[in-house]
Amino acid sequence: MRRRDHHLKAAAGLHTIACFEATKGALVIVVGLGLLSLIHRDVEALAEQIVAHFHLNPANAAPRIFLELADRASDSRLQALATGAIGYATLRFIEAWGLWRDRIWAQWLGIISGGIYLPVEIYELWRGVTAIRAGTFLLNLAIVAWLARVRWLEHRERQR
Repeated sequence: MRRRDHHLKAAAGLHTIACFEATKGALVIVVGLGLLSLIHRDVEALAEQIVAHFHLNPANAAPRIFLELADRASDSRLQALATGAIGYATLRFIEAWGLWRDRIWAQWLGIISGGIYLPVEIYELWRGVTAIRAGTFLLNLAIVAWLARVRWLEHRERQR
């Protein structure tokens, strides 16, 4: 019975992570499509309208960076970013499908792709702790730890 409980918990966890990864993929697709919609448009003027609409001071750091990025947004750069977003989303969808179907390769993909971000997230926390940075790190750490635990327990079961 204990073995069955482990498999049920593992499946529920894998399904939850799969849904999360698919949601990330969908959000990135929306961003990529948004980038594509900016091609052949005056991105700098649009950014200025957004800053004005939200009554942001363009001299402050975040709006200034936003405006500077918009100023450098060429059609080719927007296409490259959109292509990267679609590639990233595709990887997330593939991982989600594999996790939902309990594929070992998808578990390893999740461990590796999530683990790659951990040092960067630790560095960002070292630079300054914010709720978003801490939440992102803890969520990513939890996902990597869960997937590693599933892999470890399944490996131990095969050893018996």
